[in-house]
Amino acid sequence: MAIMALGLSACTSQKEQTADDFEYANERFADLQMLRYKVEGFENLTLNQKLLIYHLSEAALYGRDILYDQNGRYNLTIRQMLETIYTAEGIDHNSADFKAMEVYLKRVWFSNGIHHHYGSEKFVPEFGETWLRSQIEATDALADATFTADEICRVIFDPDVMPKRVNLAQGVDLLQTSASNYYDGVTQREAEDFYLAQKEKGDKEHPVMYGMNSRLVKQPDGTIAEKRWTTTSLYGPALQKIVENLKLARPYAEDEKQQQVIDKLIEYYETGSLDTFDQYSILWVENTEPLVDFVNGFIECYGDPLGLKCSWESIVNFKDLEATKRTECLSRNAQWFEDHSPVDARFKKENVKGISAKVITAAILGGDLYPSTAIGINLPNSDWVRKEHGSKSVTIGNLTDAYNKAAGSGMRKEFCYSDEEVELVGTYGDITDDLHTDLHECLGHGSGKLLPGVDGDSLKAYGSTIEEARADLFGLYYVADQKLVDLGLTPNLDAYKAQYYSYMMNGLMTQLVRIQPGNNIEEAHMRNRSLIAHWCYEHGKAGKVVEMVNRDGKTYVKINDYEQLRNLFGELLAEIQRIKSTGDYPAAQDLVETYGVKVNPELHREVLERYRKLNLAPYKGFINPVYKLVTDTDGTPTDVTIDYTEGYADQMLRYSRDYRTLPLTNN
Repeated sequence: MAIMALGLSACTSQKEQTADDFEYANERFADLQMLRYKVEGFENLTLNQKLLIYHLSEAALYGRDILYDQNGRYNLTIRQMLETIYTAEGIDHNSADFKAMEVYLKRVWFSNGIHHHYGSEKFVPEFGETWLRSQIEATDALADATFTADEICRVIFDPDVMPKRVNLAQGVDLLQTSASNYYDGVTQREAEDFYLAQKEKGDKEHPVMYGMNSRLVKQPDGTIAEKRWTTTSLYGPALQKIVENLKLARPYAEDEKQQQVIDKLIEYYETGSLDTFDQYSILWVENTEPLVDFVNGFIECYGDPLGLKCSWESIVNFKDLEATKRTECLSRNAQWFEDHSPVDARFKKENVKGISAKVITAAILGGDLYPSTAIGINLPNSDWVRKEHGSKSVTIGNLTDAYNKAAGSGMRKEFCYSDEEVELVGTYGDITDDLHTDLHECLGHGSGKLLPGVDGDSLKAYGSTIEEARADLFGLYYVADQKLVDLGLTPNLDAYKAQYYSYMMNGLMTQLVRIQPGNNIEEAHMRNRSLIAHWCYEHGKAGKVVEMVNRDGKTYVKINDYEQLRNLFGELLAEIQRIKSTGDYPAAQDLVETYGVKVNPELHREVLERYRKLNLAPYKGFINPVYKLVTDTDGTPTDVTIDYTEGYADQMLRYSRDYRTLPLTNN
């Protein structure tokens, strides 16, 4: 697959775009396409709501350096080095090496480091090492760094050094073979034993999320210790700026409870206490009245091969009141969905508590949600907090809208089996995609329970894939239910077929466009989709429920029995929930490794070749809007304006200049 970069010169701004055309592609490079998202309704907010968003957005942007460092210890140095060369005067911007470095830098910006944001493999530079060394010397690009040019070049150019940010392969030490910066000198067994000992000594009924906000380090004397991420220790300068802006946001909170949420988050950042984080999570999940809301913290565990350490992320948002009627309808009926789930009664919640769901308008993206982001979120992650206090689920409506506007119909026409499927997906695809996201986040992640005594981390490296599969299957099973028609959420009982067809086509074929030739599937969401699609394909073979059909030299997915496919989704959901509820690690390993990891090389080659001819980018990300504080002559805020015209490179360079918080070596 070859997608040409635009190759803009170092300091050239993008063509200005208005609010009417901003959401379309701003730039293409490598396998990436940049989009804009419109913050519809911002102008109608009160001044206090705008100021709350403004200061929370500043807090979101000040966490950027944390993620770079979490993704790899050399990332901050490499980013600054490349930016110094990129913006230096007297460099030939038309040379092949410079243009190749420009693409490489844009990929580093997009992935918050030197490894692919999704596939996790290290980028292969197309510029020469000799050229880079000469530019480092000419621009003094490593002046502030503690790493030498030899070290940096080895990391960038040697394919055997840090080849994977997150390695999930069987039979190797996952920590020793992963480049992410969550562990230092610690083996997988040592880390697992360290946290097992903590869990055995801790509260069994209300366990904290051990290890989520620290780096685990082997010290010179051989002992193992945690370096907590707090305002006065590791990541201190970044967290201090985040706290500073949370304090500026606090006076504009919409109610006293939201102020308490901010206060408790600040306390957590200052102390690093995991008990305090649980208290914050409870306050946050129960604070459902304000229009404006935010996520800010160490949240996602996909970057740690053990699923313990959490990457930093933030999103600031406000409720889309009209679209939220859809998700509120689902949350009001949460107990019905739980009761009628096809899983064993032992694993169902007798009393579903506190599930709130809304469609939101994203106002700013930060950390692990920028530039590539989720379209739905369900938090908190703590199993006991979810069980006793509930969860918040969101579908990010304006991002979904931007994705849909950029999608086009080329993929459908190339990969759908016939015009019938093309029309089906074209008619109902957007509706059922949104509903599947709602069901996945609102009800899927919030459904089911662990049996007493089961450790929430017992599935280890397979935990994330199993959890995503569980939520996806819940959504797939219910998107075809008469209940959704009765609730007015789907127009008829045929609409769900669009989601079933798209999902199976993606899991069996089209998501392979995101995999490099010769690689297995590594990312948890992709493994989940492959697992579900291939399990159902194999278990439905006898009845030809789903077929892989070859026509005119091309392979297509053909679904013959949609009702039976739903039954298969239900059977797999029951098994996945059993695995989750009982902590059955061997069964999780068998399912994921059998159905979720391996790639058929011949089919892969075919899919890549067909996709290449479409000239599409398999990955998309977003450029943030720019908020500007307007004040009167005495400094009193009078408004917050929003601007969509900043270019991708301009934004990234500005963020590196204005929101840099960490030293180049943060150990």
